[in-house]
Amino acid sequence: MAIKLHDYGLSGSCYKVRLLLDFLELDYEVEKIDFYPGRQHKSLDFLEINPLGQIPVLDDDGTRLRDAQAILCHIANKYDASGRWLPHDPARFGQVMMWLMFAGGELMAASAARLHDVMGYRLDIEAARRNAHAAFRILDDHLTEREIEGGQWIVGEEPTVADIACFPYTALAGDGGIGHEDYPALRNWMRAFRRLPRFQPMSGIAEFT
Repeated sequence: MAIKLHDYGLSGSCYKVRLLLDFLELDYEVEKIDFYPGRQHKSLDFLEINPLGQIPVLDDDGTRLRDAQAILCHIANKYDASGRWLPHDPARFGQVMMWLMFAGGELMAASAARLHDVMGYRLDIEAARRNAHAAFRILDDHLTEREIEGGQWIVGEEPTVADIACFPYTALAGDGGIGHEDYPALRNWMRAFRRLPRFQPMSGIAEFT
């Protein structure tokens, strides 16, 4: 078995993948990509690996995958026979997939704001922050309902790839000028996530009070 992650240390999407690999205690090789300022992900060599010019990319013993959410599903499906991280139960599986799509869709507004503030990307920052707050409100409302039910995770009684997918850009939102003050359930969930065994922080992931 040989797992290689094409990785950029400050990418929240790459961080998602590293989190699950570490939670499952899998050995993997890191191929560092100079995303910023080098823009290596747009080089001809990298475009042969991923024609979309995006990171992360996972090479798993000959299987090459792009898109963080797809990679999370692959890793969980292949290496977590218990089904903890990607539930086998159809009802919970569908819920997890729904929140995975949310993480790769609506929550990416927080990533856009971070790219603007940290890396100087030109985009409509007010729209990005507005859309990020709208996404946080949806997630906070859901987590509030889960708290009322006695749960602390997005789906079910244990963390899943849905939690992994939603955590990075939510936790990194401060880098894009987006605070968590109005989202108490979101803060509770982030604190619980940080306490998971084998959790590894990254730059910009702060304590949540």
